[in-house]
Amino acid sequence: MSHDAPNLDFEGSTPYEDYVKADVLTHLQHTLSDDPGEMVFLVTTQVMELWFTVVVHEWETAARALREDGADGGDGVRVATDALKRSVRELEALNASWTPLGQLTPAQFNSYRSALGEGSGFQSAMYRRLEFLLGDKSASMLVPHRGAPRVHAELEKALHEPCLYDEVVRLLARRGYDIPDTVLRRDVTRKYEPAPEVEAAWTAVYSGDQNGELARLGEALTDVAELVWRWRNDHLVATRRAMGSKTGTGGSAGVAWLEKRARGNVFPELWTARSYV
Repeated sequence: MSHDAPNLDFEGSTPYEDYVKADVLTHLQHTLSDDPGEMVFLVTTQVMELWFTVVVHEWETAARALREDGADGGDGVRVATDALKRSVRELEALNASWTPLGQLTPAQFNSYRSALGEGSGFQSAMYRRLEFLLGDKSASMLVPHRGAPRVHAELEKALHEPCLYDEVVRLLARRGYDIPDTVLRRDVTRKYEPAPEVEAAWTAVYSGDQNGELARLGEALTDVAELVWRWRNDHLVATRRAMGSKTGTGGSAGVAWLEKRARGNVFPELWTARSYV
């Protein structure tokens, strides 16, 4: 046998399987209708959940790095910026997940929609953690998960922790920008609301050294915000195409709710400050 041939003889499962758990992943698809199109809908939704998990990991890494910036000589801004840049590539892949679903006709979607029952992406716990990290918080969003203690506990913890942008604003304050206590000590269980002082801080950052670490952090956050906006709009378009203005799965408002979501900006002062630079 050639010395260049790969090892094919293992006592148990392959090292690849031990690490990736591919056999588990590829046997999680249990369709509930006879329509062949349901499989791509189910798999694509599961892929989205995996990307949510990765993005949440990156943003939690970024938030922690910003919180610890300067402690014991740590370079938190660089670590956070690197994590945000990775998440940009991941968000691009997440957004591409709409491609298999983006041109569903109403008849195609209706052929397996009943299999969803009251299920809706609105109920995704990992997506809710992602939204909480963006500062879009509401205690009512924990209600659907009361029957799953572990998931509920994870969401409750995320609800009471500062969001990613809270850590960014606190960093600006530590770097000498005038951020009032009303912003720094806000109730982090509530939705982040823009503040003129934060807008002024970003105006000063962008009016200064464009190669400075705070400006680079701001641009990484803006890249994230833009891709979140694109995700919401792609979701809106795919839903509008598949079901028009009908009530969404799970009793949600469907397109009307998605339209409202698509109008909002993530990290708002990063956008408004540009008018004053």
